[in-house]
Amino acid sequence: MSGCMNTKPDANARTATDPRLREMRRALDGVCSRDFGRLLGRWRGLSKRPDDARLAALGIDIEASAAKRRARVEAKPAIRLDESLPITARADDIVKLIREHQVVVIAGETGSGKTTQLPKLCLAAGRGEAGLIGCTQPRRLAARSVARRVAEELGTQLGEQVGFQVRFTDQVSERTLVKFMTDGILLAETQGDPWLSAYDTIIIDEAHERSLNIDFLLGYLKRLALKRPELKIIVTSATIDTARFAEHFGDAPVVSVEGRAYPVELRWRPVDGPVTSGGDAVSAPAKGGRGQGASSRQGMQQGSAEHVAAVLDEIIADRSLGRGPGDVLVFLPGEREIRDAHLLLSRRQYRETEILPLYARLSASEQDRVFKPGPKRRVVLATNVAETSLTVPRIRYVVDTGSARVKRYSQRSQIERLHVESVSQAAADQRKGRCGRIGPGICYRLYDEADFDARPEFSDPELLRSSLANVILRMLALKLGEVDGFPFLDAPDPRVVADGYRRLAEIMAIDEQRVLTPIGRMLARLPIDVQLARMLVEAEKLGALRELLVVVAFLSIQDPRERPADARQQADAAHAAFADPKSDFAGVLNLWRDYHAAHEEFTQSKLRDWCSRHFLSFMRMREWRELHRQLLLVVKELGWSSSAPSSSRGGDAVSPSPAGRGPG
Repeated sequence: MSGCMNTKPDANARTATDPRLREMRRALDGVCSRDFGRLLGRWRGLSKRPDDARLAALGIDIEASAAKRRARVEAKPAIRLDESLPITARADDIVKLIREHQVVVIAGETGSGKTTQLPKLCLAAGRGEAGLIGCTQPRRLAARSVARRVAEELGTQLGEQVGFQVRFTDQVSERTLVKFMTDGILLAETQGDPWLSAYDTIIIDEAHERSLNIDFLLGYLKRLALKRPELKIIVTSATIDTARFAEHFGDAPVVSVEGRAYPVELRWRPVDGPVTSGGDAVSAPAKGGRGQGASSRQGMQQGSAEHVAAVLDEIIADRSLGRGPGDVLVFLPGEREIRDAHLLLSRRQYRETEILPLYARLSASEQDRVFKPGPKRRVVLATNVAETSLTVPRIRYVVDTGSARVKRYSQRSQIERLHVESVSQAAADQRKGRCGRIGPGICYRLYDEADFDARPEFSDPELLRSSLANVILRMLALKLGEVDGFPFLDAPDPRVVADGYRRLAEIMAIDEQRVLTPIGRMLARLPIDVQLARMLVEAEKLGALRELLVVVAFLSIQDPRERPADARQQADAAHAAFADPKSDFAGVLNLWRDYHAAHEEFTQSKLRDWCSRHFLSFMRMREWRELHRQLLLVVKELGWSSSAPSSSRGGDAVSPSPAGRGPG
């Protein structure tokens, strides 16, 4: 923070007459960033009231901090850039810009090398000496895997010069120069250290994802940059609207880096259309008698495990990229879909092929298997964690279901719900680029070209699809100040902000001064819509948590009860079996109990039949069960007990079912 605080005139006068104070002020510019503010405060005090003993003690502490900084400089590893990555060609330009500007925006296409090489370019620019080079990633999986990769490239052990921190795991030491972390970790650090004084450089990677955490950090850093002119900020993005980021930071310079991309052939594979390649119908006989033409896909659900399997049969038989393992990356909406596909594909027993899942909550050892390919062909089943940042090695084929699980606020129901939605064109192109990294690739899209053309060009920023009550609650918990005064990239509508405050006041989350209440602080710890979280807080107090976990999970999804226009009476009759004359919520618990019993008893195909007979969406019922499982984990972390005896008709209905068992 050197140079960021002005000394007062009387202090300056004393300093001018005392050479020791003058020397110490100069020496302060060579201390570690985390010590600067504290030592400067002591120096200012002594400038007003000199004291020889305290002055000598300050001199010792300044020298100790400066010695630590010199040790960091000496510990810097030799910088070795990967010459095969396009960003290396711009290395000198980027280093020069980092030295000359406080903020730099790097626009890099898929495969440019920005994520792994930028921290090394910061080291080359003299950063990482006064403090850490902090590099944020949108996901834990990316933070961990990129840290390992950069440590390997610099020839150092993970946790030494290169470390990482994610929830529940901290591999950072006093010797660490580059620290990878999730954006949530850096946000949390602003609470204990508003100046982020442990860092001399901060890289916000994948800023185009525009999560709430990223938008909060971009606003926070814009303010912090004025207070800490020596802090360097680098914002990286895919080549999506980088001018917005540059403008946000006062017309910061932008460096564009091309991606290292080989040609990728697009093949459209909707369930109800002919097999096409480049717009022309083609025949593609499958190996082992497993047909994958349009006729074999009749009756499948678009993007389902069966649809993925049909396309994988085609890939196994494909020889257009030459012989060899030809690893496959399959994008699926969530963990449940990955488990379904994993079960189905494993049963098919493809020769010399291993099926590997990849999602954020996997254990570290399971994640590592994806990044250490063996001799067999690999089929990696991933959520959108594999869209950016991480590079899954040896991928030649991508299968894109075209969907992702997204949280969105419903104006009608006034709560946030998780939906499976079609991804934007930009996200689909990011996915396609994953198979053009090591050679020509083929991307199979499990939808048609007209569907792609109808999609929005870019994904919505999370801020614009969130409940403002939830946003305000998080900002208050993080002490980021009032929403209307915060420097967002996209400022929300003032009327929507006012409505957010009103909703928080109604559920007693804030007081008349808009300060968080004890209830509000508890709500901020629950990662669901504030109104549903309020129900859980009250349920825990009243001993009804077991039942309310089921109800809250139900309210967080789209209603699974279906009423088709041509069978409304039959649907109403089927749903009446679960109804309770006293309460709709008791009816929900009855439905849960019966579904839970059917889930334990039936195979997946029979459970589908059971749902169909009762006019229930199989996919939504499964989503309900998965969300209930996740909420159980959340309340367990809070130390709440959900095992109190149930007073509902189906006492066993709300007991948790094994997370990975069976079809649902």
